[in-house]
Amino acid sequence: MIEIIDVHKSFGPHRVLRGVNLTIERGMTTTIIGRSGEGKSVLLKIIIGLFKPDSGVVRIDGDDITKYRRERIITLRRRFGFLFQSAALFDSMTVDENVGLGLREHNVYPENKVREIVRQKLEAVGLEGVEDKKPADLSGGMRKRVGLARAIAMDPEFVLYDEPTTGLDPIMADAINDLIIEMKNRLKLTSVAVTHDMTSAYKISDRIAMLYDGRIIFTGAPQELKSSDSEVVQQFIHGRAIGPITA
Repeated sequence: MIEIIDVHKSFGPHRVLRGVNLTIERGMTTTIIGRSGEGKSVLLKIIIGLFKPDSGVVRIDGDDITKYRRERIITLRRRFGFLFQSAALFDSMTVDENVGLGLREHNVYPENKVREIVRQKLEAVGLEGVEDKKPADLSGGMRKRVGLARAIAMDPEFVLYDEPTTGLDPIMADAINDLIIEMKNRLKLTSVAVTHDMTSAYKISDRIAMLYDGRIIFTGAPQELKSSDSEVVQQFIHGRAIGPITA
């Protein structure tokens, strides 16, 4: 379980998170939605320890990670996989080198074992025989799949997805959604996604949380989101910008 309790975060005079409270249940997919600039990606980076909140508590299995020193944060990150918005592959590296990066950095296995794990993870996301290709040789959807293979390479407990379907056509986006669901079920993952794509949010989520004005203003199942009586929620999920948005 991940518990986020009264988390605040500012960058200079700009207050991004203003008291976020959210519980992410183990074995479920929680999706965070909200307008651009609301701090969704910032919240993901706080969960994984890339950013430290100005105040508040982030508990993972009951342990407050905001009090961790750098060495413990590095160890904590081995429990997480992260799929970045653009896949964030290294252009100078092959697919094999990208997917096996964490395994090689941590010197977990001998090289022949690393290459076998890379092959297995690529196969799990529907890619075979691409180990020696460079990211520039791949389509956008294939790069996302390579990013997902890297995210699961070290058998994490948690996977964080930052806009997993951005930049993909509807068919490829749906294929990525299916992969997210398959990975959660097969690997028993706890997943957290941020997205603007409501089709994706409805499909992959057990629970959806909406971030607005630095706070979580809604949490519930996808069907509960659709029937919410909040004007802010309804304007967002239907893409309406009619009149001022008020909480």
